[in-house]
Amino acid sequence: MGFSALAVAAELPLHYSSVNKNGERFLCQQRKHGHIRYCKKPVSCNIKFNITAAATSGNNTATTGSTSSSSCGGKVLEIKEIRERCKKWLWKGQFSINYFVSCNSDSQSNPGPPLLLVHGFGASIPHWRRNIDTLAKNYTVYAIDLLGFGASDKPEGFSYTMEAWAQLILDFLDEVIQKPTVLIGNSVGSLACVIAASDSSQTLVRGLVLLNCSGGMNNKAIVDDWRIKLLLPLLWLIDFLLKQRAIASSIFERVKQRDTLRNILLSVYGNKESVDEDLVEIIRGPACDEGALDAFVSIVTGPPGPNPVTLMPGISIPILVLWGDQDPFTPIDGPVGKYFSSLPSQLSNVRLCMLEGVGHCPHDDKPDLVHDNLLPWLAHLAAS
Repeated sequence: MGFSALAVAAELPLHYSSVNKNGERFLCQQRKHGHIRYCKKPVSCNIKFNITAAATSGNNTATTGSTSSSSCGGKVLEIKEIRERCKKWLWKGQFSINYFVSCNSDSQSNPGPPLLLVHGFGASIPHWRRNIDTLAKNYTVYAIDLLGFGASDKPEGFSYTMEAWAQLILDFLDEVIQKPTVLIGNSVGSLACVIAASDSSQTLVRGLVLLNCSGGMNNKAIVDDWRIKLLLPLLWLIDFLLKQRAIASSIFERVKQRDTLRNILLSVYGNKESVDEDLVEIIRGPACDEGALDAFVSIVTGPPGPNPVTLMPGISIPILVLWGDQDPFTPIDGPVGKYFSSLPSQLSNVRLCMLEGVGHCPHDDKPDLVHDNLLPWLAHLAAS
């Protein structure tokens, strides 16, 4: 989910949405001559666009708004079904990692690469409930619970880092999937995928799909955002308080209450109808596990990890960036959003699609809109 330390621990609303100088909401449509062009009325993007033509025309940025229901839409998987179909993999001989795999007869005969779905902070495999069935029609789909989340181990005393999660992904590709794979991540899951793909020794990452990629494991990475600078003393105080066991436990108990989680989710989703009781349970259930508090504290107070700004230029594989324009955690007018929106003009392997009316978790917020942009890109990648 990419919950910031500020929103989760202090429960402060981060509703700084993008506005112009007149106070009107704007949508980042495209970057022209090195500057972001903002439009109150976005230009629609035909979902049946010719990706080859788009890639060669020099315009790798598109804006997509509301569309009709996707012709490729699949069913929403039930949480119980996902959990019953999950498997276990032993990482480094000691950590049990929960994962899911789905394919049908068409996907088994399809030459396209397998897909690996990597969730964000606080989430787990069922957060992809609206995507797995659609993607599995043509691809073998894997999803993983990162260490510390979902039904994967939450080891006592483990120091969570972005680099550890990236290594987990690479080892999963090497030991379980064993084929060049497209990594699809949300928030910190996206950043873990970026770090994995930047490893010069790896050969198993075929492409990257980044859904509102975070700038670090926590907000301490985004020190050049005036909003973070303003609140940095409060973040330091939260770090200090979370290192006091009794205080951390009290905060965590409050955070994982259903009403609290629902309010946080409503603040980061553009489509409020997607915030249902199942979503609340997806976040709350694993938070009640033994070791969840330690994982929470370690992640919020730990090092932010490598910055995507330094990693992205060194990655040459095809990359699709999907960005919800109503994300309060990594807003398009913040330093991370601005950087990713600039990439299509700098790197020919990057395509950016801005998603209108979508928050921090596009795949669950408006899944049809994500599929309308993702599926043609995957088809082009498979054919190349």
